[in-house]
Order: sequence, then structure tokens, then C-alpha cells
Amino acid sequence: QDAIDRKEKRSETFKTAVHGLETGPPAMKTEELGRRAPQWVRDNLVTMCMRCKEPFNPLVRRRHHCRACGYVVCARCSDYRAELQYDGNRPNRVCQECYIFLTGHVVLEEREGRHKGILEKGAAEVSGRSLLCSSLQLLDKNGKGGTRGWFVIPQDDPLVLYIYAAPQDVRAHTSIPLLGYQVKDLAQGDNRHLFQLSQSGQVYTFLADTQELKQRWLRTMARSAAGITHQEEEEEEDDS
Repeated sequence: QDAIDRKEKRSETFKTAVHGLETGPPAMKTEELGRRAPQWVRDNLVTMCMRCKEPFNPLVRRRHHCRACGYVVCARCSDYRAELQYDGNRPNRVCQECYIFLTGHVVLEEREGRHKGILEKGAAEVSGRSLLCSSLQLLDKNGKGGTRGWFVIPQDDPLVLYIYAAPQDVRAHTSIPLLGYQVKDLAQGDNRHLFQLSQSGQVYTFLADTQELKQRWLRTMARSAAGITHQEEEEEEDDS
């Protein structure tokens, strides 16, 4: 079963990398909230609440779905009830934002206006406007294990690599400024598609699922590391 799960995950990752981001449901229009059943975001696409950004865990912070927008949220952020037209106007569990919209009630703990930090850019939103995004594995110093996540270089922030735990997370857990790094293609061994970023003793080793995906990351990272932020600049460099 583990082997089957790994194969399916690799297949999904490759399709996403080649054909574009297809991991999230279509966004629901505001006027449709409560009138039409939402398409739920899949549990395995998020590791944190899509509203408060707190990480999920199996004991005290479990996953729930808002019946109005379909987001995956924690118990605290979905501790509201609102009548939904598509369900015969019966009260359903909804998130705080949908509750405010559907009922018009004011929630005292509302967190509107809080400044978004540099890492608080949703993965789906950033991936939709990215130079490149896909699943990769960031290996540990021994090169034997590491963390698998969703990696994105945004179009509006092309000199930074953002790392998410999952493709629908609403907050990146870390970022790597790419400017000045050396990008290196490592020799293929045991059918592993490896490449590195290195600068002043700091080394990051990545594992891609396919050779094609690795080459795409090498090209994109090399442009970012050189400070090339637009296609036009790259063409000028080639002409010179």
C-alpha cells in the first residue's frame, strides 16, 4: 500500500508540474455562498488551517470543512452555524468569514486588518502566478532523507523560493533568497534527479521526481540567482 501511495503521489506531482496547477477547486463566487454546495478542498492538500494558519495535528487541532466555501479549517475557525440555502436552509458548520457574510453578525475575535508577513502568501494563489511550482524533496545534510513539500518561485517575487508543506497551505514555512546562489546539476545516481543551491558554505540539495522537472528547476533557479527577473532581460543576456 505504501508503494501504491508513493506511485500515485509521484504521478500527481508530475502531472501538476507539466500541465499547471490543478490541485484546488474553482473559487466560489461570493454571491454563490450558501446557495450552491461548494467543492471541498482535499484534506491531504493542506497542513494548516486555511483561515488562522495554525498547523493541524491529530489530537487537538483536527480538520473540518466549511460547508459554505469548502475550505479546510480547524475547530475554532469553524465553530459557527449558518443556514445554507442549498441544504434546505438548515444550519451547517461554517468558517468565521462565511458566517459573517451569511448572517451579517459581527464577531469580536475577527482578525481583519492584520498585516500579512512575507511568508503569509497562500500556496495556491502564488502558484497560479509563478515562474515554476512543483513538489520537490529538500534533502538533509547526509542526502539520505529530508522534507517533501511544495516549492514555488512567484512571478511577483522572482528572486525568492517559497517552501510550503502542501499545495493548498495558506502560509509558507520558510523561504530562500536565490540571488547570488550557485546552481549545480548533480550527477544522476540510482535514478535520483538531484541538484543543489550553494553559497558561502550554505548548501541545499533537492530531489525532483523526473529529469525533465529537474531541468526546469535548474533553468528557473539559475535565472533568479543571476537576478534575471523578466524574460526580456534573459533575451538581452543571450544576445550579448
